[in-house]
Amino acid sequence: MFRIGVDLGGTKIEGATIDGSAAVRVRRRVATPTGNYRGTIETIRRLVAEIEREIGQSTSVGIGMPGAISPRTGMVKNANSTCLIGRPLQDDLEAALDRPIRLANDANCFALSEATDGAGAGMDNVFGVILGTGVGGGIAIGKRILAGANAIAGEWGHNPLPWPGPDEIPGPPCYCGRSGCIETFLSGPALAADHYRYCGHHLGASEIADLARRGDTECGATLGRYTDRLARGLAAVINLIDPDVIVLGGGVSGIAALYEQVPLLWRRYVFSDQVATRLLPPAHGDSSGVRGAAWLWPPGAER
Repeated sequence: MFRIGVDLGGTKIEGATIDGSAAVRVRRRVATPTGNYRGTIETIRRLVAEIEREIGQSTSVGIGMPGAISPRTGMVKNANSTCLIGRPLQDDLEAALDRPIRLANDANCFALSEATDGAGAGMDNVFGVILGTGVGGGIAIGKRILAGANAIAGEWGHNPLPWPGPDEIPGPPCYCGRSGCIETFLSGPALAADHYRYCGHHLGASEIADLARRGDTECGATLGRYTDRLARGLAAVINLIDPDVIVLGGGVSGIAALYEQVPLLWRRYVFSDQVATRLLPPAHGDSSGVRGAAWLWPPGAER
């Protein structure tokens, strides 16, 4: 009756078990051993063991991860947690946990969760966005993840920022080796870095949003730039896959103003006379990714 999901993030690893009614029964969070691949494997092993002791049984494990598994090599690629790149993550986790696991991109897990019984429930085409330490995206069609031939479907964060202004070219350098990627403008750290570039003040994304809401002009300008960039980035997604709903996740998704302002702004960029796509916060909050990881195993596949 139970399934375990694990959300492997850049700063935290979360594990949870969901029961047959899709309710979260046990939930645990630990810090990610930053830059330590073997430490990450061991942390996940201990986390799963702790959860299984509490529920009293061994069960299936699905894991959401940054990046993807290369269909060519079986190794991790495209992860902003760079210690994972080039590593046989699935093989090493299966050895550590002594069972088969299912592994998917974290944004794909988020999209699957919200499409299954979240903000996108009842919708055929759901685009899930992660605005956190990095920027990711996942596509769920008919409650199924679209992975793509190269395992990169939905990876909008490493496309260039659409319709850039003169002050956005060439854009900040990205860990992928290019400059001006969407991730370098729309991640949480990118929002903070943009404020510092313009204002010379070190503030986090939530602080900027809070001060903007209270009338701070510098923070208001920073949030305005961010909102327009997000509108442009998502307009390009709408032009390409025309989703019914876009659901925002990650730390930046908590900025309430985005849900009102971005749909007003993206109208000028979307190639249509109307935009029916909805922009929504996640129904399951920051638990959505870990729930989606558990959903990688269908009902009846529990050990």
